[in-house]
This record gives sequence, C-alpha cells and structure tokens, in this order.
Amino acid sequence: MRWNAHKALCYNGLRVVGLTVFLAAPPSMAWAQEPARPMQSTAADRREVTITVYNQNFGLVREVRDLRLGRGRVALDFGDVASQIQPETVHIRALGGDALSILEQNYRYDLLNPQKLLEKYVGRMVKVYRYNSATGQEQEYDAEVLSVNQGTILRIGNEITYGFPGRLSFPEIPDNLIAKPTLVWLLDSREARQDVQVSYLTHGLNWKSDYVMVLNEDDSLADITGWVTLTNQSGTSFENVRLKLVAGDVQRVTPGVRRRMQMDALKAVMAEQQFQEESFFEYHLYTLQRPTNLLQNEQKQVTLLEGSDIGINKRLIFYGAAQYYRGAYGHVVSNQKVGVYLDFDNTKENNLGVPLPQGIVRVYKADATGAQQFIGEDRIDHTPRGERIRIKMGEAFDVVGDRRQMDFDVISSCVSESVWEVTIRNHKDEAAEIEVVEPVGGDWDLISSSHEAERLDAHTFRYTVTVPARDQVTIDYRVRVRWC
Repeated sequence: MRWNAHKALCYNGLRVVGLTVFLAAPPSMAWAQEPARPMQSTAADRREVTITVYNQNFGLVREVRDLRLGRGRVALDFGDVASQIQPETVHIRALGGDALSILEQNYRYDLLNPQKLLEKYVGRMVKVYRYNSATGQEQEYDAEVLSVNQGTILRIGNEITYGFPGRLSFPEIPDNLIAKPTLVWLLDSREARQDVQVSYLTHGLNWKSDYVMVLNEDDSLADITGWVTLTNQSGTSFENVRLKLVAGDVQRVTPGVRRRMQMDALKAVMAEQQFQEESFFEYHLYTLQRPTNLLQNEQKQVTLLEGSDIGINKRLIFYGAAQYYRGAYGHVVSNQKVGVYLDFDNTKENNLGVPLPQGIVRVYKADATGAQQFIGEDRIDHTPRGERIRIKMGEAFDVVGDRRQMDFDVISSCVSESVWEVTIRNHKDEAAEIEVVEPVGGDWDLISSSHEAERLDAHTFRYTVTVPARDQVTIDYRVRVRWC
C-alpha cells in the first residue's frame, strides 16, 4: 500500500513535508490468497493420550501429537477423534511456544455410505456391471444417475430405468464425504515440526461402581471388592491411555436444561495401589497408575478397593404403614413377608472407613459344598466414611407376619384410637430376632402395649422381639393418633 502525504506533518517535534509512506501488508495477508497445503494426522501421530472419565456418559480427551506441519498455511485433517465429540469444546495449542495460529475450525461428519455416495453422484456418470450368464462375464454399461429418491433411477443409453440389476462403480470419492468424523483446521504454522495438544469433550465414555460382597458362614463378617467398570462407545479406540476418574458434583448445561451432574464421591482402600487419589478444585481425581487401552465398544473392569472381615449385622424387619391408623381395616395383612437386610458400618474400626460411590452391591455366600451362591443385591447411594449402610437382600422364607386391627374408635374429626395385634411366626429351626417397625402419620401416643416399644423419631416406633424356633410372638398395643 502506498500513501503520498503533501501536507506538513509533525513527528517528534520535526516538521516533515511531502512525506511518502509505504505500508507493507501484514504477513498473514501477504499469502492470503495462497492455497493451504493439505495434511492429515492420524492416531499414529499420538505421543500421549490422557482421558478423564465422568460417570454421566461423557469424558475429556487430551492428546499430544507430533505434527510435521511445515511453515505457512496448512489445512490439517485431524482424524481418529471420537464420533460423539462436542466440536464446540475443542481446544488446540502448540506446546513449548507460540508458533501456531488457528484461523478456522470445521467438523466434518458427512460419512461415506452407499446412499450418501449415490446422492453425491446425482447428475454424474457411473458404471454399472451386470453379470451375463451366457458369457459368464460382467457386461459394462455407462449410466447417468438421475435420482436416488425412493430408489435409484438411471439413464443408460437412450433409456431411463430403475431397479437395474448390477453393481455400481464410482470413479472417485467426493471430497465432501469422509470415512470417519474428522476435525479440520486451517492453521498458520511458523515451525516445521511441532508438538500439538488437542483436548475435547465427548459423549460415550462412562464409568460406574460395583461391589461384590461375600458373607461368612454365620453372616457376621464379609469381604468386599469394589470395581470400576468403564465403557467406551465414543466412536474411536484409545491405546496406552493415562486414565483418570473425576468424583464430585460437576455441573453441565444442556440446551434448555440446567442439570447438576452427580459424580461419585470416590476414595477407597486402593487395590494394589492401582488408583492414586488427589484433591482437585472441589472434586477428587483418581489416576490409574499404569497405562491402559480403551477400545471402541469395550467394557473394562479395574479393581478399585478391597476390604476383609467387615462386621455385618443381619436384620429381619417387619414394616407397617402410616395409613393404617386413619381408618377401620380389620385384618390388614396375612402371611406378610419379613424383609431381610444387611447393615454394616463404614468405619476404619470395621475394616472399611472409606467414602463409597453409589453403585450396586451383589452379595454371595457359600453353600454346604463350598460353592458360592448369589443371595441378593441392592443399590447404595454415595456414602461418606463413618456412615452406616443398609442393603436389602429380599424376603425371609420361613418368617411371616399378620397384622390385625382389633378396635377403632373415633375420638373427634381428626383424632382416633386403634388397637392392633401383630403376630410374627418363625418356622425356622432356630430362634429369630425380628424388628417390628411402625410408622405413624401425625401426632401419636402409645396408650398401652404388651411389649416395650422404642421411639425412633417423631413418626416411628419399633418393637424388637425374639421368636423361638417354630413358634410365634404376638404384640398388642393401643395408639391414639391426631393428624390435624
């Protein structure tokens, strides 16, 4: 650009007349019309891969690739990325310098398939090969693709036909069709060879926790093993990955919905120190201490924690219901099953004492021959250290209960008294301790009772009775309830 100035100018106190100024174009504009050199990068260029997996079906992928870009403008096809990538989350930067500028980013996902290929060839010539049974060879035809809407319509010679038997042959793959989803960057490279880090979020990466518990013979102790199960359905495979798991409450925003992602609070007795834990922001980060592979459509399990000789308290609980006290029912339930529960304290004194992420606990016990048998499973919520955990195993086979309303008196519009008879029958060959838990809706007073009751909270009381082998125990009580 040239500019002639005929007016007097002042520069640093000097009077300048008839100044002529030549302005050079910026370097980026000097070659603005130059075509960008096409280049490709694949998984073979990877030097490092780190993947952080969250248990809400997404993950953060970070790759470092060794790229020989040369100098100048480059159109880089960055392949072998996850097909479920979120393109708006991609970040690229050169390591060790400021020798790379990103001018433009595109995400190409118009994938090659037979239908797409036909659509791109509408109005163009292809070849059709049809087998000739008389000659035993294929016969070649030149054909123009006229339409692929609800079937392929061809012009062969002077005829327009559809449903023509034969195989189609295409001279080339159109430029705008690709075999795999690909990131395409227009770059300004100022170094011939660079280490480039690319990070992005992708769906299709997930992890969850599962636990296996094995009871001893008398149901008093158990061993527990925790597993991390990883699933890769992101659309690509990753090898020699440095794997990290994030535990915490990570918030993400989806279109039209603001959700709080529940992440597992995870820290445990790491099996053989496979995972190393560290605090990170307001979360916990767990790094697998060895490289691993996350292959597409693969489910991988890694041992997370192990504990042994954990004290267990097996409980048989017969639950009532709050609505029983507001009306006349008579015989409420007969032969009702008694629930079987396992309680254990998540404490160091009980050989555990680690925060446990939510997951399913599957329980096993050896039979008389020593073979492990599955006896039940339940889901636990996120449980910090120091808390008690209860899991339900099922219903007792040999212990059942009846519940009868023996009397119901209306005291006022919202006050009533009722008399109840609860019978527990034990058909086992040994005595059984049963808890009868009675939830009450409203204010209540226990007027009389055949057994001592324990108030658990403002709306619950409990009886604990021992029922002899092949015998029964009956509990009678009168309760007054006010609900308004």
